Amino acid sequence: MPEPYDVITMGRIGVDLYPLRTGVPLAQVDTFGKFLGGSATNVAVAAARLGRRAAVITRTGRDPFGDYLHQALREFEVDDRWVTAVDAYPTPVTFCEVFPPDDFPLYFYRLPKAPDLEIHPDELDLDAIRSARIFWMTGTGLCAEPSRTATLAALEARGKSGITVFDLDWRPMFWPDGAEPGAAYARALRHATVAVGNLDECEVAVGEREPHAAARALLAAGVELAVVKQGPKGVLAVHRDGTRAEVPPVPVDVVNGLGAGDAFGGALCHGLLAGWDLERVMRYANAAGAIVAGRLACSSAMPYDGEVTRTLADGRVAAGDPAASAMTASASARSSAQTPEALS
Repeated sequence: MPEPYDVITMGRIGVDLYPLRTGVPLAQVDTFGKFLGGSATNVAVAAARLGRRAAVITRTGRDPFGDYLHQALREFEVDDRWVTAVDAYPTPVTFCEVFPPDDFPLYFYRLPKAPDLEIHPDELDLDAIRSARIFWMTGTGLCAEPSRTATLAALEARGKSGITVFDLDWRPMFWPDGAEPGAAYARALRHATVAVGNLDECEVAVGEREPHAAARALLAAGVELAVVKQGPKGVLAVHRDGTRAEVPPVPVDVVNGLGAGDAFGGALCHGLLAGWDLERVMRYANAAGAIVAGRLACSSAMPYDGEVTRTLADGRVAAGDPAASAMTASASARSSAQTPEALS
């Protein structure tokens, strides 16, 4: 039997087109950087950067952007064997505006439908999903068929073996008007062992946004570990065994808050696989997220272990990060802030 993957993620993929200047409305931007994007895909990249054997289950269009995403995944050493093409729909593109420290509007072009929502249950490699040390799925994967059925089938196949992470990932613009996500979220939570979300996402999932109440509700819904992101107040993690950790954010000169949550996710996977205590895992994941918040891109900004370790030792993200130097910042755009709440 093939060696199990450390991390298999399932969900969004696309091309991020980000402006190379901050503090400028999209209508005035004339230069963009092209990056691999999509939350679940970025988490796989983040885990791979930290030395984990990672793969992603998703779909692209059969077009040049789809070809680019395969190329990028291979460059990031993420296995793309379960990234397949859909003839009917184009590869999604996402634009953003960058107004540091805390305003990053996103513009998703996923119409008439994103290929990553066309994952079918009978296409899944359930043996690989069962054997993966961590399986990571997202709330967006529950927003439409056949992705919803496929995601739930993957969860049921896991049977709570290993670590199964539900990234609550609430994106209301992806759900049909009037759709109620509660039933799908509740069903997924029964199969997950870890839930990760910000306050808005916790409220959608379990009806609570006070952090401690949200954590208790997530545990009651079936998970073993609840991770509640509190934005400028840091992160709260509560385990069913009574262990808890609440750690502050890491100071950073924010360039782009998008992608910080995905770096947090990949680092969370790394720490859980390493068997670290809960506080160490949270501090490490916070530091990884802060590093990416200080950079323009998402996927290519994901840090290596040495960078995270150095940030933890310094107590903040180093100023003048070379990974952010390709960006031309407007004179007034840069502002010192705490790590923003995960946006992607």
